[in-house]
Amino acid sequence: MPPALSGLAGALLAWGEEARRDLPWRRTRDPWAVLVSEVMLQQTQVARVVPRYAPFLERFPTPATCAAAPVGEVVRAWAGLGYNRRAVALQRAAAACVERFGGALPATLVELRSLPGVGPYTARAVLAFAAVGADVGVVDTNAARVLARAAAGRRLGAVQAQRLADALVPAGAGWAWNQAVLDLGATVCTRRRPRCEACPLSRVGACAWAAAGWSPPDPADGSAGVGAAQSSFAGSDRQGRGRLVDALCTAPVALADVASTCGWPGDPQRGDRVAVGLVSDGLAVVEEGWLRLP
Repeated sequence: MPPALSGLAGALLAWGEEARRDLPWRRTRDPWAVLVSEVMLQQTQVARVVPRYAPFLERFPTPATCAAAPVGEVVRAWAGLGYNRRAVALQRAAAACVERFGGALPATLVELRSLPGVGPYTARAVLAFAAVGADVGVVDTNAARVLARAAAGRRLGAVQAQRLADALVPAGAGWAWNQAVLDLGATVCTRRRPRCEACPLSRVGACAWAAAGWSPPDPADGSAGVGAAQSSFAGSDRQGRGRLVDALCTAPVALADVASTCGWPGDPQRGDRVAVGLVSDGLAVVEEGWLRLP
């Protein structure tokens, strides 16, 4: 680690020990349980994931149990989390673990990346937070803000952010370090109105942006992992798609009723488009005029 950043590491690790959020997926080092949590947390708030996490693992405690279940059953267990194609990807990842890795999650970055739905962030999160405990940096939206503002003091590209994240991890502290970075970004170094007065880094002069007097532009704007604002959910295809999947979790839906189920009774073409998308994503099948879960 660069000497100039050693103060940042010490301050952040000490803060993390005191301020770490007590989240259910932080009480396990089981790789499958960690993967489930990370897939659930993609584009979904922590508060929505917490009540769904334990029931899902009770039903699917291993990759083998998830791989053996019909896709529709996995989707039903996923209900309430949105972005239901993640449930399909998770089931396919479980099947790949059974087929290629003896029913266990692989323990290398390349092998994890080969699983369906597992990208760079998720693969590194499994390595850092599961039994492997690897000293790799985990870069999501929250972590990217901390890296850009505190460690770099400037906008970072994706490759730069990952290299810096990896370089900052103190030896043997991958789990604690990454949890602290994520918590700081989620609760203190927030996108709007960052609570710099409560930041353990700015208090000890270890934040590059604070040392520069918080001069604009904000280094986090446009940095790797810091996504743009998402389009409105109300009235969107995403909303109609979610309504349709919710209905399918209860019972099949007649093709003639798809548009009204989506909330667009006067727009059958839009309903048909959403139904075709569900089938393409593996979330539904068509049988004799009905749409149902696989």
